[in-house]
Amino acid sequence: MRLLDGKLDLCVMEVPGHTETHIAYRGEGVLFPGDTLFSAGCGRLLGGTAAQLHASLNRLAALPEQTRVYPTHEYTLANLAFARAVEPTNGTRDAWQATVESARAAGLPSLPTTIALERAINPFLRVDEPAIVAALATRSTDALASPLARFTALRAWKDVFRLPSA
Repeated sequence: MRLLDGKLDLCVMEVPGHTETHIAYRGEGVLFPGDTLFSAGCGRLLGGTAAQLHASLNRLAALPEQTRVYPTHEYTLANLAFARAVEPTNGTRDAWQATVESARAAGLPSLPTTIALERAINPFLRVDEPAIVAALATRSTDALASPLARFTALRAWKDVFRLPSA
């Protein structure tokens, strides 16, 4: 982060998808993505389109891997449960989940995350991963047509996903 005269120097990025005109704030080494990107997840479609959100997430994923990401909400544990359903054998995600569970049990936030971590665990940034493609194929062969089709199917699945009962 860079402070100028005690102020954070940020630029506005247009990241439509969650809403038609959603924005994020980006500074040196930091990203405040609003409701576009969460740890292990992304925002719902509330006025924007799947194509917009997919493109916006790809732009964010292209940022330097050390970029610290400060999402708007603490949805990490719920998003990790969905990520596990979609890609059961992701060891990096499992390690992050253990870290998050410890932090949350201690009353601490799971955030920030990083672009590098999100590239490794976030299913919405990994729609070309074979395990995710296979999981989507069990739900619909239409989801295999393109990365956007896989993203759209994944977002629709997340919209109806419920945590398993204990």
